[in-house]
Amino acid sequence: METHEEKPIIYTMENKPIVTCAGDQTLFTALYGSLTQQLPREPMEWRRSYGRAPKMIYLEANFVQFKEELLPKEGNKALLTFPFLHIYWTDCCDTEVYKASVKEDMQRWQGVLKLHGSVDWLIVVVENDNKKKNKTNILPRTSIVDKIRNDFCNKQSDRCVALSDPLKESSRSQESWSSFLTKLRTLLLMSFTKNLGRFEDEMRTLREKRTEPGWSFCDYFMVQEELAFVFEMLQQFEDALVQYDELDALFTQYVLNFGAGDGANWLGSFCEPVRSWNGLLLRRPIDMEKRDLIQRGEASLLDLRSYLFSRQCTLLIFLQRPWEVTARALELLHNCVQELRLLEVCVVSGALDCWVFLSCLEVLHRIEGCCDRSQLEANVSHTVGLWTYATEKLKSLGDLCGLVSENGPNSEDLNKTVDLLAGLGAERPETANSLQSPYKKLKEALSSVEAFEKHYLELSHAAMEMYRAIGRLRSARLLGKSLAEFYMRKGDPQSAENFLLESLKSYVSESWSLPLTHTRKQIAECQKQLQKMDEYLQTSALLASDANLSDDERKHFCQEILTFASQAAESKDGRVALSMSSFTQLHELRFRPASALVHVGAVLQLELHLCSLMPEPVRVEQLTASIHFTLEQPGTTAQKRAAQNPDGTVTFPAASPASASPALELCEIQELSPSESGLSTAGVVCKNMHLLMRRHDSATSLDTPHTAPAALAVEDGAQMLKASDVTLLPGNNSIVFTAPSQKPGTYTLRQLCASVGRVQFVLPHIYPVVQYEVYSQEPQLTIQPLTENLLAGLPQQVKFTILTGHYSVKKGDALQLSNTESMPVLHSSSCSARIISSTGELVGESALSIQSSEKVTSISLPLTPPYHTLEFLLEVLCHIPSCPARAEHLTNGQISHRARSRARFNSGAAVIDQKVSVDCPWSIYSTLVSLTFHVPFKVKHSLLSAGRRKFIQVCLQNVSDTNFQLTNQTLVETQQTPSLELLSLNTKAHSLVFRQQCVFSVWELRWSGVPPVSLECVFSAIFAPADAPDAALKPYSYEFSLERVSTLYSVRAEIRPDADEHCRTGALCRLEVSLTRLTEPCDTDQSEEEFSESEGLRTSRLMYEVIDNHSNWAVCGKSSGVVSMPVAAMATHKVQMEVMPLFAGQLPFPNIRVFKYLPHHASAALPPDTDSCVENDSLSLLDKALEEQGDTASLRSRGSVQSLGEQQPRGVPLPKRQAFGPGQVFNGTQGRQVLVLPASDHHVLEVNVT
Repeated sequence: METHEEKPIIYTMENKPIVTCAGDQTLFTALYGSLTQQLPREPMEWRRSYGRAPKMIYLEANFVQFKEELLPKEGNKALLTFPFLHIYWTDCCDTEVYKASVKEDMQRWQGVLKLHGSVDWLIVVVENDNKKKNKTNILPRTSIVDKIRNDFCNKQSDRCVALSDPLKESSRSQESWSSFLTKLRTLLLMSFTKNLGRFEDEMRTLREKRTEPGWSFCDYFMVQEELAFVFEMLQQFEDALVQYDELDALFTQYVLNFGAGDGANWLGSFCEPVRSWNGLLLRRPIDMEKRDLIQRGEASLLDLRSYLFSRQCTLLIFLQRPWEVTARALELLHNCVQELRLLEVCVVSGALDCWVFLSCLEVLHRIEGCCDRSQLEANVSHTVGLWTYATEKLKSLGDLCGLVSENGPNSEDLNKTVDLLAGLGAERPETANSLQSPYKKLKEALSSVEAFEKHYLELSHAAMEMYRAIGRLRSARLLGKSLAEFYMRKGDPQSAENFLLESLKSYVSESWSLPLTHTRKQIAECQKQLQKMDEYLQTSALLASDANLSDDERKHFCQEILTFASQAAESKDGRVALSMSSFTQLHELRFRPASALVHVGAVLQLELHLCSLMPEPVRVEQLTASIHFTLEQPGTTAQKRAAQNPDGTVTFPAASPASASPALELCEIQELSPSESGLSTAGVVCKNMHLLMRRHDSATSLDTPHTAPAALAVEDGAQMLKASDVTLLPGNNSIVFTAPSQKPGTYTLRQLCASVGRVQFVLPHIYPVVQYEVYSQEPQLTIQPLTENLLAGLPQQVKFTILTGHYSVKKGDALQLSNTESMPVLHSSSCSARIISSTGELVGESALSIQSSEKVTSISLPLTPPYHTLEFLLEVLCHIPSCPARAEHLTNGQISHRARSRARFNSGAAVIDQKVSVDCPWSIYSTLVSLTFHVPFKVKHSLLSAGRRKFIQVCLQNVSDTNFQLTNQTLVETQQTPSLELLSLNTKAHSLVFRQQCVFSVWELRWSGVPPVSLECVFSAIFAPADAPDAALKPYSYEFSLERVSTLYSVRAEIRPDADEHCRTGALCRLEVSLTRLTEPCDTDQSEEEFSESEGLRTSRLMYEVIDNHSNWAVCGKSSGVVSMPVAAMATHKVQMEVMPLFAGQLPFPNIRVFKYLPHHASAALPPDTDSCVENDSLSLLDKALEEQGDTASLRSRGSVQSLGEQQPRGVPLPKRQAFGPGQVFNGTQGRQVLVLPASDHHVLEVNVT
């Protein structure tokens, strides 16, 4: 137990809540050890107001002897000295003693508590069995505890606790002790909650008065810090940190308002000049000196910020968040500099740099003290910012104190150094024994030039290594640039150049324009001092073309180059090669002619458009482009270029692919304040940061040479493009070259070189590839039609094109064309030839002399020079051969077979290939040319039936794109059968056939006697183009044949309802099918039909099928069967079955089909029925083609047809069905319909309209 003498309060986390103890001090002393050890063993749930989450806390207490001086006075808001609970201890068990002394002492104790308004108290009565045994006058019915409760705890009986023998090990004692500890924790926690809540309300009220005059931030600071101390005392470090963060935010807001013109009166004390800049102090839990300054209202801005951050740092380290300390420290240091400017605080020059430098090192040392080496190395990214900031501030101090100049500090610089060191004051006791304390480092660095250089280089290299370790190369190179400036001021350009070149890589790869220019100027200065003339000239060229510099600066660097170029070379190798990208920028190159393809000896010009980047006119002695010649076959590259650039231009990119980077895409963001109607924040965001900030590879830019200029070697070529004495003006220029074309091959431009005295500007690679081609061509003959398709049967023009190449057409040269009977050449007196130059210009025209013989047509050619084109037109006529019928499906289902023909078919039109052999004067070999002619017509024929009457229909389709006039359409039977007559039913003698349309012609076929077995027919017509009706008419013929044209059977059907007048949906109807044989078979038909005789009756077997492909009818029962038909004229067989209509309306009849039934000769013959009709329910439908046509699925679904193959083993002969020929069966039900009414009980009417 602590002594009772008053001591100054030490504000550390070792403080504990105060609990006073009155009564028997000897008794409490005996229990003190056990009480202090067991009280914090179990946590308690602390529920707080305002919806804050509950927390589990461990309660400890500082038990002190009760004194009236410990009770809070009126107006005292200190929580650390506030007694949260008062306990009265007694072990009295004698009534007389209680009445004589104990009761009176308790009354005095209660009176003092009531006087000071304290209601948190507890009376503990310790019961001892030994004392009870020794006393005789103990109350018989009521105990001392009950007496005390009646006297002092009328309404609060829980405020009196009985504790039974706490020092014993009995279960009763342990239970009593545990209950007492729970009660003590509960009362103590209740007191915490109540008093902290009251304190927070008072603090909140005080904060709301901040707009009233006389309000002091320092007073409020001490109040809220008292709350933070309490949270820290309870080890609730997060809540304690929140209090300091709120104070930080409140003070920052007042400073910002002051900068905006809304200042508070109490800020005046923080605007006093800064007299001490000794940095942060983080080695003490609480800096009592600065806290006293804040309490007295005498603290400066740096004092307040230093103390506030030290407390935040302590709590963050308790929370094991040391890396957050570094982030907050860096933010604090930057903000303090800005706040001093906003408050217009007078600061000695360099004082802030000292304060920042000391603070950075103090934070780093504090972090090093609480983390091991492995943690520091793994979290370099959190500390490197402080290292960099300390380096910058040390450099600023060196500049201020003259420690960076070559001559060292002068007297004025020394006076500044003395003033700065005086503001540091004496070294703090915590760091007095440390050899590497921030105070000693700063004092030593400012003491001499050598010490400063040592410490500055040490800090710089340490920060650069940290940046490299975490991959932040940009930041490392930025520090390197700062080092380069230091070395330049120290007179060491060699070291400075290395760092500047490293920085230059980042600026070039990331396209930072202004830093790039500034760095190049520094590099140029280094190179000039080091006498590196080649590198200096290259850098000067880049600076002379840099638009970020002023005109005077650019002209200065341009004159540096021209001055060096005008000097006489000491040797042949005295020339300097520089990159042309800094001298000129190529825009485009244009070929004349545009194809960049010329023959040997032709003139080819190249016009180069470029932009001079120099600020003044530059006279170029010679501008050359080296050419690489290859003997590759010309033509391919030029054709590709002509397809990409029709105007013959090659456009050069603005930047090379290696240095091209996306443009910066920035957008503005604004955030409005929710409480006020004004702008809260504004900023700029880069939308394509992921593209700009990505890591680049090691490829260097083509625009900025990083290699030695000696690597820009100028190629020596036998063939070059040259332009002499050219003056390049600033801006756009145009230069014309004449290209060599003495040899056939491919010419590629490799390098471009501009010579200015001793300086050569070289473009080592021209990109994209620039080529032109020179060819030596063999003569070529091509024959092409003038139209897309040549039509057979009409005169057609074809174009003859002769590319003379290197051959010169002489007098007497002629083309010899072989004549064919199917394609003669037509003569024309007005035929002429056109002569065209290689550039497409018309040179002249000359009449052609054409002579024909039986086998050869000779065409005399006019005189034509080499590499010219000779064009002329000829008319040819391809005769249409007699066109037999193609294998087409006819209307009635028959397939006709066509004879072999030379004509082939292409997309529905007949095509005729004609071969022409041409002998040319420049070759000993004949040229074979193929011409394709298209027959303009396509013809189909059909055999139509109407009962016994027969009709022949011919369909002529115009498959060309030309309209024709058609006349004299005739149909002739070639066998000229006397009993046969073809009667034309066509009304028009002339027909106009439009393109892709058809014309139909019909003839009726009549005969007398026996019908013909087969017919051989020829359809013929005469046609001419519709737009030239006066032209000569051309014949066209079409041959075809017909077999078995007579009608053998007639099929008729009737559908009748069973009872009603009309058929109704869902009701069964009777379908009666009548099969009638119209004629008796002749001898030829007997070979195709199988007949059987039974009891003198000759019959043939037929198979019928009733199906409905449109699902309008449901066939009930058998839908197919086999009947034996008598072989006699007008023999009729009727079949009846039941059908059911599925829809209402005019329904078409079901489809009725009849086939020949051909049983195999090995199978047993089926005996005929008594009524001359045989029906079979087991038929084999093996013909796949007929199955597909006859919808076998609908047949099998009705269960009327089964495959015999499923019942018999393989190899057993099966019967077959065979379709009749076209026109042999006339179906009278096609097109017929029957009316079906809806059922009477249907509410929904479904009507089928066909």
